[in-house]
Amino acid sequence: MQHISELSEEQDQAQEKGSFKREITLYDAIMIVTGGMIGSGIFIVTADISRTVVSPGYMMLVWLISGFLTMVGAISYGELSSMFPKVGGQYVYLKEAYNKMVAFLYGWTLFLVIQTGVIAAVGVAFARFTGVIIPWFSEDNVLLQIAGFGFTSVQLLTIISIIFLTYMNSLGVKSGKLIQNIFGSTKLIALFGLILFGLLFGINDTAIEANFSDFWGASGSATPVPTGAVLISALGMAMVGALFSADSWNNIGFSGDEIVNPKRTIVLSMVIGSAIVMGIYMLINLVYLLVLPMHGSPDATTVVGQGITFASNDRVAAAVAEVIGGYEATIAVAILIMISTFSCNNGAILSGARVYYAIAKDGLFFERLGRLNKNGVPAAALWLQCVWACLLCLTGTFGDLLDYVVFAIMLFYILTIIGIFVLRKKRPDLPRPYKAYGYPVLPALYVILASAICVILLIYKPVYTWPGLIIVALGIPVYYLFGSKFSKSKV
Repeated sequence: MQHISELSEEQDQAQEKGSFKREITLYDAIMIVTGGMIGSGIFIVTADISRTVVSPGYMMLVWLISGFLTMVGAISYGELSSMFPKVGGQYVYLKEAYNKMVAFLYGWTLFLVIQTGVIAAVGVAFARFTGVIIPWFSEDNVLLQIAGFGFTSVQLLTIISIIFLTYMNSLGVKSGKLIQNIFGSTKLIALFGLILFGLLFGINDTAIEANFSDFWGASGSATPVPTGAVLISALGMAMVGALFSADSWNNIGFSGDEIVNPKRTIVLSMVIGSAIVMGIYMLINLVYLLVLPMHGSPDATTVVGQGITFASNDRVAAAVAEVIGGYEATIAVAILIMISTFSCNNGAILSGARVYYAIAKDGLFFERLGRLNKNGVPAAALWLQCVWACLLCLTGTFGDLLDYVVFAIMLFYILTIIGIFVLRKKRPDLPRPYKAYGYPVLPALYVILASAICVILLIYKPVYTWPGLIIVALGIPVYYLFGSKFSKSKV
């Protein structure tokens, strides 16, 4: 009771000072993790994965390995989050393990394209699927044409949704977590419903024969299953889509100072949330294989005939829904994706601004971003993030930007996990309320597998990897030339 009383007093003082308020409970944190991870990816990326690895077995293996990496990452990050349960999360971990410049490069890339690019892309996905129900929202509906630039109704709805969610989050963390809890829990229930209906009413004998009679083969495909080094490369390239469908599991660490009992809650929410999401992903992909044959024809007139690889616009979930319940079920999936993307964007908007706040407090970003409003949230950081995300939406190039930073994001994950080894040697006496399970084997395995994926991308997708490195590298002169001028704070 005394502890509760002290916590209540601490929260009251926080409210008076306009500082961060510890209002995110374990349930809230799990909803932020699951809501941030599940966007629109799981509903579409399986088609591209299937075209890359060809066989049903290797398609499921891609998701299994991605799930393993995600879980190991969450388990390993737990040690860092328990040591430094502060606002900024990964930025703080990199700063403590290495230095401010490495941390700044992460924050720079996060603001420039990673977080804001995700917000823009997920916002567009929300608007596009709204168009399934309200056809007025279409990329063919150009509202304003200036020279070669066309402003569409999809961009309009995207910007409105981003502004609305930013405003709601500026009212306080309680508003942000309320939206996340409502839409996040609804999304999970709906996803479990899709899985259940698929298992009960969608199982297709044609799909079972095609997919499971030759599980590691290429039944119905004109392309043979890759072997040897080509197979390893194909698995590495295919995992990009799966890994980014499962990304953002670490974002809860960005809100460290707003979490009740952060040393315990952050690691638990990352592990529990990641386990829930990856379990759902494996089950959904199993449903895909039970309902649709892996391979089909792009000229087929039925969704079963098109299969997973040639599903219209890669919308595998919509094709499965059509088989299960016709047009009405397709509309239901569109609503599910709208809920999913809305929740995902809320989590991204809520968490991202905390990193820019932490960077500003270190004197490496505009000083104004390091302040909280009367509601105890970094409103200036929220609105700057909003403006930049909207601009990315207007350029129409955010999708390319996201492709470019895939490699860079993987590098920062690797660096952060290596940071566990660095800090064990550099600061062995620092309290570790939670130690990475399976250390040093599991963290080392993560580094090896993730590094292998990076090497594969460097070799086979240089168009996407080198621009990502350039974006990161551009942050170095910014750090040295302009960092000290962002504020009067001591760097």
